[in-house]
Order: sequence, then C-alpha cells, then structure tokens
Amino acid sequence: MRRAIIISDQHFPIEDAKALDVVLQAIPIIEPNIAINLGDVGEWESVSAWQWQRRKLPPLEYQLPIIDEEIAAVNAGLDKIDGVLDDVGCKTRYMLQGNHDEWLDRFVEKFPYLRGYTFRQACKIDERGYKYYPHNKPLKIGKINFIHGVYTTIYHAKKHLEAYGSNICYGHVHDVQRHTLTKLDSGTIAAWSMGCLKDMSSEKNKWLRGRLHNWCHAFGIITWQDNGNFQVEVIDIQKGKASVWGKEIVAN
Repeated sequence: MRRAIIISDQHFPIEDAKALDVVLQAIPIIEPNIAINLGDVGEWESVSAWQWQRRKLPPLEYQLPIIDEEIAAVNAGLDKIDGVLDDVGCKTRYMLQGNHDEWLDRFVEKFPYLRGYTFRQACKIDERGYKYYPHNKPLKIGKINFIHGVYTTIYHAKKHLEAYGSNICYGHVHDVQRHTLTKLDSGTIAAWSMGCLKDMSSEKNKWLRGRLHNWCHAFGIITWQDNGNFQVEVIDIQKGKASVWGKEIVAN
C-alpha cells in the first residue's frame, strides 16, 4: 500500500512555526512512503520583482547577501522536513516547483553566470533525494495528478477540475477547497486544494494591505489501492492543533 503526505506553500522563512510543527509531528503517525511537496517552498522576497516596483533596482553586490540569507533560511526549513522523513524511512519524494520558487530561476535568467542560484540548485533538490518537477508540470500517481496550481478564481477547485479533466491536487491558493464532477465515461473525478503552512498574519504579508483572506493551514494524506484508486484526507490545522486518526497533535 502506498501512502503519501502532501504539503504545500511553506513560504520559508515566513512559515507558520506551529503549523509546520504539527506536520512534523504527524509524519511519524502517518509513516508515509511518499512525500509530495506542492511548491512555494520559499517566499523568495529577495528576488521578487514586486519589491523594486517603485524603487530603483540596486546593484547585484547589494542583492546577493540578502538572497544568500533567504536561501539559507529556506534550506534550514527543508532540513527540518527532510530530517523527519529520513526518520520514518520515506525515500520517495517529489518536489513540484511553485511560482514563488520560479522567481529564483527568473533571477538567474537576468544573471546567467549565477547558475547555482536556480531553485533546484540553491535548495539542493536533487541532493535531498527529490524527484523534481518544474512549475506546473503534472505528476501522476495512480489515478490522481499533482501540480502547484494555476487558477485563483473564487471557485478554483471547479476551474482546475474542468481545465485538467482529471483528478487533481494542488496548492498555490492557500485555502482548502474541493469540487467533484461526474463524467459519463470516466465516472466521478475531483479536485482538492491543500491549504498552506505560511504565516498568515498581516504583519508578514504586508502586500495584502490589511485585506481579509480565506487562507487556512492544512496538509493532506493520500492512500492508494493497488488498482490506482485513492483516498484523500485533508487535515485542517487550527491554532497549532490537529487530529490525525484519533491522535491529537499540539504544536510545541
């Protein structure tokens, strides 16, 4: 039996420490043999074009120390996740690049001699044992597909399902949503969005300018049968607390 833990949108170094700790405590309970990270591992504010939208772009020698600091923070966050996956012997790991992660690649496009700064290399994705999928290249396991996420409409689960026409799980929008459709030939298919592990406060997301949002902390568990059928469980995390299979988890 194959079982996976699904996490999305950590946005290191502005992850929610309690939400992340819940996931780290949940992994030994779940004992997954597959780990799927749906992307936006880093916030990558240091290479965001938005921060220089109204200001002059500084010299590269000014930017690099800031970028290096953020790369170190993202790697430290991944180290925590990978350490627990190592402890439970989870060797099959997938990394799906998010749109924020792609910002690093765009930075390297401007400075092609800094090849070591691509997301894949800077975060040692291959060295960590992840099978790498570029931004929104679908990963299919059994009868369900995984991507970082494309659409941000109000009914984004419905939009993803109609666009891809197959079972699909994604992140990107930071909230939890599900939509199902029944097709005459293929039967019932569904789409799931998996929430996030990001700090959702207005202090850490100043670009929201105080706007309310519908984000929520969550992660997923997927169990496959031999024929490729699967069961999806979405675990909500509320104020650093969650329950997995009757076991309460409280963040440290």
